[in-house]
Amino acid sequence: MFSKKLIALALLLLLLPALAACGTEVATQTPVPPAATTEPTAMVAESPTAMAAVSPTAENTPTEEVAGTSTTTAQSQTASATNTLYSATQCGSGYEGLIKSIQAVDDATVKFTLCSPDPAFPSKIAFSSVGIQSAKHLQETGGGTPALLEHPLGTGPYMLKEWVRGDHMTLEANPNYWGTAPKTKPVIFKWNSEAAARLTALKSGEADGIDNPDPNDFASIKSDKSLTLYPREALNVFYLGMNNAKPPLDNEKVRQAIAMGIDRQAIVTKFYPAGSTVADYFTPCAIPGGCVGDKWYGYDQAAAKKMLADAGFPNGFNIKLSYRDVVRSYLPAPGKVAEEIQAQLKQLGINATIDVQESGTFLDNASKGNLELHLLGWGADYPDQTDFLDYHFGKGASDQFGKKFSDLTDVLAKAASLADQSKRNELYAQANNLVKQHVPMVPVAHGGSATVYKATVKGGQASPLGNESFKEIETGKDNFVWVQNAEPLSLYCSDETDGESLRACEQIFDPLLSYKIGGVEVEKNGVASDYSPNADLTEWTIKLRPGVKFSDGTALTAQDVVATYAVEWDVANKLHVGNTGNFDYWTGLFGAFLNPKPAKK
Repeated sequence: MFSKKLIALALLLLLLPALAACGTEVATQTPVPPAATTEPTAMVAESPTAMAAVSPTAENTPTEEVAGTSTTTAQSQTASATNTLYSATQCGSGYEGLIKSIQAVDDATVKFTLCSPDPAFPSKIAFSSVGIQSAKHLQETGGGTPALLEHPLGTGPYMLKEWVRGDHMTLEANPNYWGTAPKTKPVIFKWNSEAAARLTALKSGEADGIDNPDPNDFASIKSDKSLTLYPREALNVFYLGMNNAKPPLDNEKVRQAIAMGIDRQAIVTKFYPAGSTVADYFTPCAIPGGCVGDKWYGYDQAAAKKMLADAGFPNGFNIKLSYRDVVRSYLPAPGKVAEEIQAQLKQLGINATIDVQESGTFLDNASKGNLELHLLGWGADYPDQTDFLDYHFGKGASDQFGKKFSDLTDVLAKAASLADQSKRNELYAQANNLVKQHVPMVPVAHGGSATVYKATVKGGQASPLGNESFKEIETGKDNFVWVQNAEPLSLYCSDETDGESLRACEQIFDPLLSYKIGGVEVEKNGVASDYSPNADLTEWTIKLRPGVKFSDGTALTAQDVVATYAVEWDVANKLHVGNTGNFDYWTGLFGAFLNPKPAKK
């Protein structure tokens, strides 16, 4: 853990005109020689014991190597945690990310400086992928070993007691938790991919709560006085993804033909519960700016066949349709839906071979752009268009849809920086129209779902964000058993995107802010006690809550916050390892990494 008084070496970059344009102020010290380039470069104050966790490449040597760029440090001077800084050298063409710098102003204060205004910033820093990690633990575990992935150290209400891979995970109460102690101490996570089996476990008393019951069982659950059904608002989207880097999906007319040839209403009618709707837009209408612009293509099989013929495929083509056999709120019956889409494509002359992949492998392949057609979806992390459109189609999006569309990324970047929602909506109408034109995917459904608990359970909930908080649960016995769709992939959720991992992490880690339990509103109920932006929303000052400790008893400081964010942000950081190394949520939330990822081999 970092000492409150440390000896730091201050590293200063040569200030460029582009830095001034971004509006960032940096304390003046000895200037860096002209060897510094315009490449994004980390700037940190270091100590041999503390800042190695934030910038392990330097290790208190006079030169720091980041992304192939060498910059010489200024002369060492005595300092506290003040001005510990991670920063990009410029905003703009050389670096397209949102965050300009992250600074530990003192042990209890963190300042984020942005390249452009961001009204959604509080919602972003409340998300579980940026739950605060111990800088010391990150350093000791090397950023990607089982010691980090399977032995988390957080400040949340629970801590890991045991994880028996393939069977169960047990969380126990964190004795050093800063908030109100959990109402039920041990929480036992179990998993089963079959909805019927989850419901059977609940009825038999083996479980106290389950996720995603079969839609066909909603009526019988409601009539069973021993159970309570909690409907979940459909803040999600299921889509048929298309990778434009894989021929013939590189032809926009082919993608448009598929869009017109998918009977989305038939899919929703056959496989989705009450409360579900056909997706006329990628984003649910409850999200501001979600349903502006033109609605999606109507189902027209004849027009789709003609368009395929005009595009040069009168007899269709062969392609692979990939999915993972994991139930989601947005996809309650993945296998059946895959077969339905396969049959509908067959009517267009397209022969789709179904390819079922293990969940983690599938998500990694999707992120890296290795799939052709694929079934995937998204549940809201926070109620803003940036969480839907920017994450999937913005400059920082993964490669799952292939090459990005510059006209779309430009509009999204402009919309994200505006505080006036009416002006944002004008741009989101353009963005929705461009999504319809380019067809990176076919939005199919906004899926209704639910959780179910024993009627004796108090504090049951179904979060529209899928982040149910178990510290509020009371069972009347000495534990709470929860059965979800699948096993967590790891407990280092900086580098995970699946809901099962995130839900477990949310019990163990606290982000800076939090969402209202069972809702989407941002609350000052994380490890930050307060936050304040400047007038143009480009600087956000975060005050940490006094007395917060990690579960091992060490105190949380601003240095841990800087380390948490820096490890995700900086590809050149030796601790930027994780489980897959994709860190997809970072670019979805904040636009880009500090340094470019290495080119694919």
